[in-house]
Amino acid sequence: MKLGLFTPVFGGLNTREMLAKVGALEKVQAIELGTGGWPGHDHVDFGTLVADRAAAEDFRRMVDDAGLSISALSCHGNPLHPDKKIARAHHETFLQTIALAKRLDVKTVVTFSGCPGGNPKATTPNWITTSWPPEFSAMLDWQWKERVVPYWKDTAGACRAAGVRVAIEMHPSFVAYNPETMNRLRAIAPGVIGCNFDPSHMFWQGIDPVAAIRAIGDGIYHVHAKDCRIDPANTAINGVLDTKAYTRESERSWIFRTVGYGHDALVWKDIVSALRLAGYDHVLSIEHEDSLMSGAEGLQKAVAFLKSVVIKEPRGNAYWA
Repeated sequence: MKLGLFTPVFGGLNTREMLAKVGALEKVQAIELGTGGWPGHDHVDFGTLVADRAAAEDFRRMVDDAGLSISALSCHGNPLHPDKKIARAHHETFLQTIALAKRLDVKTVVTFSGCPGGNPKATTPNWITTSWPPEFSAMLDWQWKERVVPYWKDTAGACRAAGVRVAIEMHPSFVAYNPETMNRLRAIAPGVIGCNFDPSHMFWQGIDPVAAIRAIGDGIYHVHAKDCRIDPANTAINGVLDTKAYTRESERSWIFRTVGYGHDALVWKDIVSALRLAGYDHVLSIEHEDSLMSGAEGLQKAVAFLKSVVIKEPRGNAYWA
């Protein structure tokens, strides 16, 4: 298993500067490139790289020369948005990312499952989390039947044709947010639709990441290394559902943290061991969203912490962290 890095943390730098920064981080061997949607695409020129084979080869050579590989391309967006203009833009970004993945010989594209409205006339997404009153169950059934299944069945075909897998990040506010909904989405196109596993989103929902890994198994195609700290006092009053801005750290029920600042090494060793037992032997991609640390500090601490957690070699029939 290798350490990697999700590159939007270096969004203000050009591609060569970003590669130099990542290359200077000890033990980091891979990058996950943002290609649009919410991560942005500071380090990728779609038009040139997709249209010009030589430019794509030069780009890969630049990454190789930095001693790095590309673990995934990421374009987190909402292609199921009820506003057709937004949905179209996010879908086109996804298709461009698939084309770029094929050009760069990258096998995995990361995104969200999306979230439709609650009916054909809706203008905003509707994330449904309860079966009652009964209209919510009806809306949820409509979403999956009329929007989710048709979209992902068609889109999976485009992925299959390009030889690319799509790794859906389970994230509240979208239709796939836990193992049950993730596996429901996977069933639409087995072997093409899988999971980008981010433990931080499991922690605050009260999901045991190890149990989640076992439930998804070999459907895990990519992994984010990001932690979450739950505030027991605030949670005791208001529970884990929290709409306050991420910058109001002391008032929130939970916040994202650098790995090791939400849960200790034993928790992360169990996560890595569970991933290995599920057959995952790819990259742990560090995603920095810790509002209490600068990007530079957060990355250094994450790398230092994960160096002692990543499993390098199997020993007999067991795996040691």
